[in-house]
Amino acid sequence: MENMLEPSDWFVVQVKPRHEKSVSASFEYRGFQPFLPLYIARNKWSDRTRDVQLPLFPGYVFCKFNPAKRTPILSTPGVFDIVRCGRDPVPVDPTEISALQRLMRSGLLAQPWPHIEVGQPVEIEDGPLAGCQGVVVEIKKEVRLVLSVTLLHRSVLVELDREWVTRRSSRPFGAHLQSEDRFSQHEPA
Repeated sequence: MENMLEPSDWFVVQVKPRHEKSVSASFEYRGFQPFLPLYIARNKWSDRTRDVQLPLFPGYVFCKFNPAKRTPILSTPGVFDIVRCGRDPVPVDPTEISALQRLMRSGLLAQPWPHIEVGQPVEIEDGPLAGCQGVVVEIKKEVRLVLSVTLLHRSVLVELDREWVTRRSSRPFGAHLQSEDRFSQHEPA
């Protein structure tokens, strides 16, 4: 099918519960560039247990499109609306999309996590997520880091090797590193 739109920015599309995969497939079929980050969860029934792929952000699908030509997006079955501020769709920060895409390619275990606004900001210096930023939630054997999508107030928890993470100042993400101190074995997050 011919691509009807010139891709522009990434936006978040709100969809009906449990329709994320079908909406993503519809977007792709219509020539759009969807992104649906998934994680593996273990579902238990009375007679069996099975691993299933579930959306990291239930009820949402990311899609790259021109917001001036959003009618085909809104007319897709299963779509409620585009996340917006007032009348205008709000694009997702490209660094947040990039970090999520790298997370999906990395093969690291991830799971949904409540949005966190406070905590130690860090930058990942090594490993498959090098260059990404996040917030430390816990330090045990491995650092537990949260990557957030600010627009959705949603986050994803991922466990990393402590040697990959460098402490940042409390300045907003995107600011330069002030400290090169690595986390020590006994230092709290």
